[in-house]
Amino acid sequence: MTDKQNKDKNKQNPSIDRRDFLQGLAATPVLGLFGAALIHEQSVKKKLTKAKPKVVPENLEPLNIAVIGSGAQGQVLIDAMLKLPGLHFKAVCDIWTEYNLKRAAGILKRYGHPVNRYIDYRDMLVREQDLDAVVIASPDFWHADHAVACLEAGLHVYCEKEMSNTLEGAHRMVMASRKAGKLLQIGHQRRSNPRYLHCYDKLIREAKLLGRMTSVNGQWNRAVQPDLGWPEKYAIQPDILRKYGFDSMHQFRNWRWFKNLGGGPIVDLGSHQIDIYNWFLKARPKSVLASGGTDYYDPAAHEWYDTVLAIYEYETPAGTVRAFYQTLTSNSSEGYFENFLGDEGTLHISESSNRGGVYREPNAPQWDEWVRLGYLSAPEKAGTQATSAVLDVRETIAPDRHDIPIVFTDPYHMPHLENFFNTVRGLDTLNCPAETGYETAVTVLKVNEAVKAGKQLAFSEQDFLI
Repeated sequence: MTDKQNKDKNKQNPSIDRRDFLQGLAATPVLGLFGAALIHEQSVKKKLTKAKPKVVPENLEPLNIAVIGSGAQGQVLIDAMLKLPGLHFKAVCDIWTEYNLKRAAGILKRYGHPVNRYIDYRDMLVREQDLDAVVIASPDFWHADHAVACLEAGLHVYCEKEMSNTLEGAHRMVMASRKAGKLLQIGHQRRSNPRYLHCYDKLIREAKLLGRMTSVNGQWNRAVQPDLGWPEKYAIQPDILRKYGFDSMHQFRNWRWFKNLGGGPIVDLGSHQIDIYNWFLKARPKSVLASGGTDYYDPAAHEWYDTVLAIYEYETPAGTVRAFYQTLTSNSSEGYFENFLGDEGTLHISESSNRGGVYREPNAPQWDEWVRLGYLSAPEKAGTQATSAVLDVRETIAPDRHDIPIVFTDPYHMPHLENFFNTVRGLDTLNCPAETGYETAVTVLKVNEAVKAGKQLAFSEQDFLI
């Protein structure tokens, strides 16, 4: 498909609110041992604990905040922040004045937050003198400039992931945070998700239910989607587009597919989950091998790889862990999830609230004590599937399934934003500070390098240090 055909198709599909990468399609049933579990998961309500946000004392002064970037992801963050107490929106900045900026300002006004509107973030920082913090949801290639300017202005910063589309940019952000003595939280929101926190703190670190971790696999698959379009009457003037780094409206609306602007699906989708690999393994990868390409879409409109398969090798105190990750944009099979596999159990988890479970290997010690303590729900017996007169437990007994006993139904980003603002108030510590975000950026950006190199690439400890 030519670039002109793409543009014509876009104008026929001017879907403004469609999230390009971060809103995955609902997961289809998982094959194998997870297939039957998904049916059960959607009906399990009893013996589960509803996750509750921390309560902010009512006598605290509200925090004055601004938002840079009010597109689809910016709106997601605004929606989540409107559910948090003690925030006062003062300003919104976005170059798409006739749509993004107008829409966000209108929503905030309806919720009692009349805000000042800005096209250029530098004007905002000069004129808004009473801000406490800024939330950044601009395209990845702007993150470093936006974050550094805000930090140098003496403001705390919450910046969406990926931290930057370059390691040089991510490095500048860390150094600016250190020099200014201000907080910088990177938006890997799973690190504040109550289900993920429970699994790491209780199941992996304390109970060690999985035994020796041996492998990890995860994915984020998405169905074919048209490129994002725009109503012609709302098109941004060419001189404004060029001033802020875009060649065209097509590039502005689909920047994640373009080199020097974003990092493609492996960065936009994969970084969420590969970040969890590092966290749960408490390790940095030793090497990565990757295969990928622009196999489906028109390379003129999608410069980054639409299909990527990557294999990481980790060295942990218990031994080697090999971790596989894939992202597809031509088929949505099984959606998005992460599996952590050990010699005594498997953790299946996803940000999708109706998925997840823990499976005990037949040779592992019983988990009755952990069920009694509330770390797990009571098991659902998987039963046997004998294929002959002689039962071979090594091949025919599916592991019993336990629910993760935490129900989380709030907006995905809400706990991570709450963690940031509570830390600004001195009530908490950041769950994903700048240094952690930098380590994830090193881990993820290397995948595109490995695809281009066509060979396994090694990490050194120095790669992760600043």
